[in-house]
Amino acid sequence: MRGSVAASREQGSAPVDFVLIGAVLVLMCMSVVQLALVLHVRNTLTDAAGSGARYGTLADRGPADARARTESLIVSSLGSDYARDVAVARIGSGAGQMLRVTVSSPLPAFGLLGPAGVMRVQGHAPLQR
Repeated sequence: MRGSVAASREQGSAPVDFVLIGAVLVLMCMSVVQLALVLHVRNTLTDAAGSGARYGTLADRGPADARARTESLIVSSLGSDYARDVAVARIGSGAGQMLRVTVSSPLPAFGLLGPAGVMRVQGHAPLQR
C-alpha cells in the first residue's frame, strides 16, 4: 500500500523533468556553439591580419596593399561587416621596423549577428630591406 501511494504522487513528473533537463542541455549546447563561433571569428581575423601584414612587406608592396589584402580575406571568409575597421602602421625603428595590421571587428553575439562587443586582433611582419 505504501508503494502505491508514493508511485501515485510521482505520476506525471517525467514530462516536467524532461523539460527542466532539456532546457539546461540546450543552453549548454548553444553556449558551446557560441564559444566555437567566437573562436572561429577571432582565429580567422588573426590569420587575415597576419597574412595582410606579410603581403604588405613584400618588396613591391606597401601598407595600402596590406590593408586591401586583409580586407579581402576577411570579406571572403566572414563578410563585409567584419572588415570595416582595418588599420596599418609601421612600427619600430632602424633594422627592427615592422608592419602592424590591426583589425577591430564586432564580436558575434548570436550567430554571426550583432555587435555585442568589439574584438581587436593584430598581425605583424618584419619589413624587408
